[in-house]
Amino acid sequence: MRWLRRNAVVLAGVASLCYLLLPNAVVMLFSFNKPAGRFNYEWRMFSTDAWTDPCGVADMCGSLGLSLQIALLATVFATAFGTFAAFALARYRFRGKGTGNALIFLPMAMPEVVMGASLGTLFLNTRVAFGFVTILIAHIMFCLSFVVVAVKARVMSMDPRLEEAARDLYAGPLQTFLRVTLPLAAPGIAAGAMLSFALSFDDFIITQFNAGPSTVTFPMFVWGAAQRGVPVQVNVIGTAMFLIAVAVVLGGQIAAGRRRRRG
Repeated sequence: MRWLRRNAVVLAGVASLCYLLLPNAVVMLFSFNKPAGRFNYEWRMFSTDAWTDPCGVADMCGSLGLSLQIALLATVFATAFGTFAAFALARYRFRGKGTGNALIFLPMAMPEVVMGASLGTLFLNTRVAFGFVTILIAHIMFCLSFVVVAVKARVMSMDPRLEEAARDLYAGPLQTFLRVTLPLAAPGIAAGAMLSFALSFDDFIITQFNAGPSTVTFPMFVWGAAQRGVPVQVNVIGTAMFLIAVAVVLGGQIAAGRRRRRG
């Protein structure tokens, strides 16, 4: 009992983590299943057919490629604009700063159905054709807030004396930014970028309101396929994305650990 009391917090954390990862384990397991019918809900037999032919379902890889393109572009634009906005909100005083801070949190607190419908109405009233561009603009809009929050938290925790020391050593503004400020803010920028990519790739509700008839993203494809039977290849793509995300996070942790040991 004493051992349980001493390690209760650790055990609760491990149990919570296992609970969160349980759906990923189920998806990974059923990516090796060979279902008897259209629905991949019951285990039948082990098979690697879906892994050897991940694009065997019509239009699935096309929708996956579209989601990856939108996620990458949304991540680039949201990270760039969000980083500039975060530095402005954290470092400078200007009229409307408080309002700006409040508006940054608004897309995070607003239900996705409200934001999706609002953007759809805006595009409809301005007679913008629904398609790739409208989805991209919508994704940049809701990813921007997450980047600003992540980068702003990092910028506010940075020691300004390091930048002052660089200027004392005759470093120019650009050199100080590239050699000192940007490396210090890099973890927050990377976190915001990865979060933006994950949110954009995964989004369905906002995309549904702003997509055109020929722009079917991967989440939209999965939702449509669920009506008639989700193919095993969907589990393969989900497993691959999960493993890539884990590899990126572990790689970042290993690189950060090596930098700390060298320092």
